[in-house]
Amino acid sequence: MSRLAFRAAAAVVGVALLAVYLTAALFVADLLRVLWAARPDLPVLLALLAAAALGSAYLSYRLGTAQILANLEGDRVPRERAPDLHRRVDSLAARMDVARPKLYVTDARAPNAFAVGGGADGGALVIDRSLFRLLAPREIEAIFAHELAHLEGNDGFAIAMADGIGRSLVGIATVVALPALLALSGLAAASAWIRGRPGDRSGPFARLHRALAGALFAGFVLATLVARSRSRKREFAADDRAAEVTGDPVALARALRRIERATDPTWSFAPFSTHKRTDGAAERWLSTHPSTDERVERLRERAEAQGPTRRIPAGPSRTTAGRGRARR
Repeated sequence: MSRLAFRAAAAVVGVALLAVYLTAALFVADLLRVLWAARPDLPVLLALLAAAALGSAYLSYRLGTAQILANLEGDRVPRERAPDLHRRVDSLAARMDVARPKLYVTDARAPNAFAVGGGADGGALVIDRSLFRLLAPREIEAIFAHELAHLEGNDGFAIAMADGIGRSLVGIATVVALPALLALSGLAAASAWIRGRPGDRSGPFARLHRALAGALFAGFVLATLVARSRSRKREFAADDRAAEVTGDPVALARALRRIERATDPTWSFAPFSTHKRTDGAAERWLSTHPSTDERVERLRERAEAQGPTRRIPAGPSRTTAGRGRARR
């Protein structure tokens, strides 16, 4: 095929692509225009959007909680099978403003404990069996108090709602921007074909498309960062509440250190492990938990303010900030 014939064929393809994309963009724009014309009054519209965002976030939270419990590789523990465990949880729940949770013991092959649900149904406290071998009784009680503090504050629900609302807002913005995204994509593809360079995406339309898509992605990242930041703050709050209820911040600090050390790889190829430490700022921002060093330092300061206490184990030589560890 001669160069002239190729340029002519490429131009035809470019025009066809432009027609397809612009048709799709006009269709979406007309649909949005119809929906906008049929909208209720602004206060009602805002109320409907808020209800939809809240409903979507709540449904996601409830389904996620049910899925976590359904996928557990463990069993619910009745009182007659572990009366001492139930007594410990009963005692802590009585000292806190929380309904007594259901207890599950699982084999996650890593020391871990986490709480799900909450509210009137009491939620659930999930405990990995290895914690009972790893921790002393006072340390187990401190971990239980920390998780019950999450149920007391209904933290899982609050964080899920914040995350869901943020994602809903970004989703609405994406729908509104969809006609522009389609039009810019079509213009970028068509101009590249017409210039005889189908793979070139350096033109002005392609740059505008990337800028708009990048802004929407930045909104999604911002919503995620806000939710993760709130999650880290709730971890600190749960540490404080556990120390208040048990009166023993040292026990929680020791438990956190023991769990950290148990999840640290010690084999010779540890640098290639999925548990490798990192100092990356991005991972710290995206982490749902603050570093163990930060948490232990806060608990140490609290213990010193209370008076002489037992020694808190020193941390590892490298920082643990931003590690994606087991949830505690």
